[in-house]
Amino acid sequence: MVKLNLFIRICVAVLLVLGIIYVGSLVNFIFNPIISLFNVVIVPLMLAVFFYYLLRPLIDYLSSRKLNRSLAILLVYLVIAVLLLGFTVGVWPSLRNQLVNVVNNMPGVLRAVGDQLSKLENSELLSNLIPENTNLSSQLMDYLNKGFSLATVYVSGLFAFVSNFAIVLFTFPILLFYMLKEGGKFGDKLVSFFPKRYHEEGAGVIAEIDGVMGSFIVGRVLVNLALGVLMYIGFLIIGLPYALLLTLVAVLMNFIPFIGAILSTVPIFIFGLIESPSTAIWSIVVVLVAQQIQDNLVAPYIFGKSMDIHPLTTIILVLAGGDFGGIIGILVIIPVYMMLKIIIVKLYQLFIRSRWDEEQALPAEPVPGGTAPSADAEE
Repeated sequence: MVKLNLFIRICVAVLLVLGIIYVGSLVNFIFNPIISLFNVVIVPLMLAVFFYYLLRPLIDYLSSRKLNRSLAILLVYLVIAVLLLGFTVGVWPSLRNQLVNVVNNMPGVLRAVGDQLSKLENSELLSNLIPENTNLSSQLMDYLNKGFSLATVYVSGLFAFVSNFAIVLFTFPILLFYMLKEGGKFGDKLVSFFPKRYHEEGAGVIAEIDGVMGSFIVGRVLVNLALGVLMYIGFLIIGLPYALLLTLVAVLMNFIPFIGAILSTVPIFIFGLIESPSTAIWSIVVVLVAQQIQDNLVAPYIFGKSMDIHPLTTIILVLAGGDFGGIIGILVIIPVYMMLKIIIVKLYQLFIRSRWDEEQALPAEPVPGGTAPSADAEE
């Protein structure tokens, strides 16, 4: 009976939520201005949150050294500006030249890949393994063309993602400054909206979300940097062309969980194949070794158990995020899932499991016509 009552209450709550969603869909024109404002501020807000968790440990350290927090933030801004200047002078010219060469030579790259595939197809080793009527090179070229078309779509989506560059440039540092200065007060303000009897639980949930987000962002950056260093050293050893550009692409793509590592391997293999089949094979070996070191040595040490997400769950989340929100959905789906998981678990413990345990602990009702237990029996 207790389980039935609990099941009915859950069904009623679900129906109410679905009814609210349905009514909201009928008057969606009311939310259009809010959606437009959200689309404008989402990019600088995401960047501000990302760098907030990345820079907060450094700001907290400087503040603990009796340095004014605002002054510490400005000092960090100055250091970042110097690093960007060094990147612009020292790294960007080489990276820009590689990028321009790749774009200008793309037709030649595709022809070279086709020639290498034809040679491989006509070799004795593969000719014995491939059926006679199978044109492997043409099929692979078709896949490559489709892949480049898909990449073009995502690149255009990326440019749309940062299209309002002026808004990002001017609002992102301001948002980040105030978040770093007042970040510790956000949790207290959120807790103040909760009923007083849930202040302690609300503070615990917010602290847990804050800790998980900080560990995830800082850990992801450190893991990707380690991966980039390993891959770049390996690419230089095997003589892979455009090593710096391909390493940068791999590091950026690796921010997309699971799928990004697979997608970044495709251009690495292609440019290795242009050099020679052995270079292509060695480039894949370098990628696999670097990813194994990352997954089995670096990531467990940095993340610990803060990223306790099953790989199958990660794949489903990334696919769902890409379908609903494009590149923005892919980037934010894992942090959103982690926050929702913490909130849902806490709500379950507060409002469902606790009441269920209380109802289970209640004394059984006397059976009609039976005798009530005596005081001695209860004792």
